[in-house]
Amino acid sequence: MSEDVTVYPPSEEFAKNAVAGAELYEEAEADRLAYWARRAREQLHWEQDFTEVLDWSDAPFAKWFADGTTNAAYNALDRHVEAGHGDRVAIHFEGEPGDTRTYTYAELAAEVRKAANAFESLGVAKGDRVAVYLPMIPEAVITMLACARIGAVHSVVFGGFSSDALRSRVDDAEATLVVTCDGSYRRGKASALKPAVDQALKEPGHTVDHVLVVRRNGIETEMVEGRDVWWHDVVDTASDEHEIVWHDAEHPLFILYTSGTTGKPKGILHTTGGYLVQASATHRDTFDLHPETDVFWCTADVGWVTGHSYVAYGPLVNGATQVIYEGTPDTPHQGRWWEIVQKYGVTIFYTAPTAIRTCMKWGRQIPDEYDLSSLRVLGTVGEAINPEAWRWFHEVIGGERCPIVDTWWQTETGAHMLTPLPGVTALKPGSAQRPVPGVDLCVVDETGAPMEGTGAGFLVAREPWPSMLRGIWGDPQRFKETYWSRFLGMYFAGDGARYDEDGDIWLLGRVDDVMNVSGHRLSTTEIESSLVAHEAVAEAAVVGAADDTTGEAVYAFVLLTEEAAAKDPDTAEMEEQLRLHVGQDIGPIAKPKRVLVVPELPKTRSGKIMRRLLKDVAEGRDPGDASTLADPTVMQKIVGAMGSKG
Repeated sequence: MSEDVTVYPPSEEFAKNAVAGAELYEEAEADRLAYWARRAREQLHWEQDFTEVLDWSDAPFAKWFADGTTNAAYNALDRHVEAGHGDRVAIHFEGEPGDTRTYTYAELAAEVRKAANAFESLGVAKGDRVAVYLPMIPEAVITMLACARIGAVHSVVFGGFSSDALRSRVDDAEATLVVTCDGSYRRGKASALKPAVDQALKEPGHTVDHVLVVRRNGIETEMVEGRDVWWHDVVDTASDEHEIVWHDAEHPLFILYTSGTTGKPKGILHTTGGYLVQASATHRDTFDLHPETDVFWCTADVGWVTGHSYVAYGPLVNGATQVIYEGTPDTPHQGRWWEIVQKYGVTIFYTAPTAIRTCMKWGRQIPDEYDLSSLRVLGTVGEAINPEAWRWFHEVIGGERCPIVDTWWQTETGAHMLTPLPGVTALKPGSAQRPVPGVDLCVVDETGAPMEGTGAGFLVAREPWPSMLRGIWGDPQRFKETYWSRFLGMYFAGDGARYDEDGDIWLLGRVDDVMNVSGHRLSTTEIESSLVAHEAVAEAAVVGAADDTTGEAVYAFVLLTEEAAAKDPDTAEMEEQLRLHVGQDIGPIAKPKRVLVVPELPKTRSGKIMRRLLKDVAEGRDPGDASTLADPTVMQKIVGAMGSKG
């Protein structure tokens, strides 16, 4: 597919007032470690200053700012109160049913101190692990920060995961406390959450002493005597005075288990100092944060790393005001997100391309009903955004005035690694463009040599970075084998990328999502972008399937826009039209062997498309268990459609 030729430079006014300038690149290039030392002291309070920036003597196990001491909760809350900002709003909470709560920094700090006292009264001590199984309610952030305050290690498990997934994570981390709630709301209905915890802990052999239960929706809840306690009984009644404990910079802050793994869960370990430095510095720079006036909203759940870095930690360390929303974007109506932007005067909005494409499918008439003029910066996260969705986001949501920061990073990296800077970079729809200042990323070939030209290669980090994972919990050998064995001395987690003619980086998806068709390397992301650029297509998922003739063949599964579907098109004709469209857009080699119009794509509850199941269908296998999908019946419909069309 030809490069998008339209470039969007920052406006003079935006650049003039930008928080981060081009000088950051120059400073980091001149002396990377001195740059991170300055940012560390600028972003955080250090009770004991560090004397060594990086210890890489035990590579690939890094230590950043190791002899410094700090505290994540103090940096996120108490110091802002001490600086006179206690009356600033920290969190505007919007519940799905429309209930609201607002916490100032002083109020949130007091709640965290009370929770820290309550956790200690339940036997939680520094170094203990706490499993957090909560929806997007303020208590989730309060729990994470209370753990950080006392030095307990939190392990947040997404509230949509099964009881088996929860149990495996509890067991791997050897958690002593589980924090959950009676239930939440989803698409207008009250749902129960506590029974999943009871099921997870039903069999003996776990390490859990107590289950702490938040009352959220009043659904009838069984409490196990001697184990279960209500939040309002122990947290609300606790003292709001708590003596701060200072932790070494390398003290563990959290474990987060990566989704989609098979067998034993893979617990990504992050520590305190380096993680907080890069998470807060990138939050400030990438989003051009002006904490006195901005209202920030990241739509991610705290069950994922985005909710850790850009909800629980980055914004609060920076003293920002943020919105937290419990529900889905279409409850009780498809304009709910834009209603919230209008209500709170959101200025910075950070979400996933999947959500943007869903909103595109619903039509621009919905956001057009709301005043979105407060928005000034938009961001995307989770996957590469296709140019068509980028332009829609820019035009319809951003009113053609908001820069879009397309961010690439991972659970393992802890914070942004690749992103434009909104006041500096001329933006290219679909490209994350440049490494963060102080981060050394490179596209290499199969031998590990830097790529020349614009061919597809592998995205690696050649130098350690502050927010990098410190290992896989309890499994250092797996850490080495998973991330450091493919290229000598370089971190590689499986993403393909390429440079364009200007040296900007374009993500090509997972390497296993790069297909080899008749000796040509084709990116599933590129073909998906081509399909979504067609006016009739709302979403697309592309997989490579084994083929006797070409090695691999391209199979595309597409979801039509509501407008196109309403016309009741001849699907066979539409599918052929889309095949030809890709052939014209990218080239004949990329033309899918099959395009299948489907009623829905198989997605997990977090919105991730399960391409592995589509590959099974394309290769004629039974896709098997679909219980992790938001709609388990989707696969039956897709298999039926595939079979009916031979």
